[in-house]
Amino acid sequence: MPSSEQLRELLDPATTVLMTVECQQGVVGTESALPELAKEARASGALANVARLVSAAHHSGVQVLHAVAERRPDGRGANHNARLFRAAERLPVQQLSGTTAVRIAPPVEVADEDLVVRRLHGLSPIAGTDVDPLLRNLGCRTLLVTGVSANVAIPNAVFDAVNLGYTAVVPADAIAGVPADYTPVVVRNTLALVATITTTNDVLGAWKRPGRAG
Repeated sequence: MPSSEQLRELLDPATTVLMTVECQQGVVGTESALPELAKEARASGALANVARLVSAAHHSGVQVLHAVAERRPDGRGANHNARLFRAAERLPVQQLSGTTAVRIAPPVEVADEDLVVRRLHGLSPIAGTDVDPLLRNLGCRTLLVTGVSANVAIPNAVFDAVNLGYTAVVPADAIAGVPADYTPVVVRNTLALVATITTTNDVLGAWKRPGRAG
């Protein structure tokens, strides 16, 4: 892991964006389409840590971007070319545009200045969405990736960010996947090869203003 000085430089609020991935009620909420993932996101503390990071970002002047996965009620434009998509079509809770399922789940708070990017297709929070041009217009150099799942969307986001020239930072305790023991394996054997791995507390420390108590 980087030193506190290195992390502070890397996470400069002027050039850092915090992205939450699929932290929506239909995924990590109490009425989730994926109850096992929702349970792990909460039991592991990952969702609570995402909320802590978002709150700190709001207070530190770090731009927050929420990446949401949804689909039209008629399914137009949605993928059908993988088992994951076909299984999702049969779930009792659907991530339909305009419904409660695609709202950001508590305890994560959405501020007026936050950006919310919604995608109707694919696996990536970045590829084929507005995320990259928005990041470039914001002067982003470091993308802090949080949320779910460590199985698919988080690695996809990290790879896309790195391929586009951003430095990816992953607080390992602010992501979740299933089963529980899979996430640290992905972090250690995959994400650590291309991203800076850190913790929620270390990120919060990097954003703490000099002389600020607590």
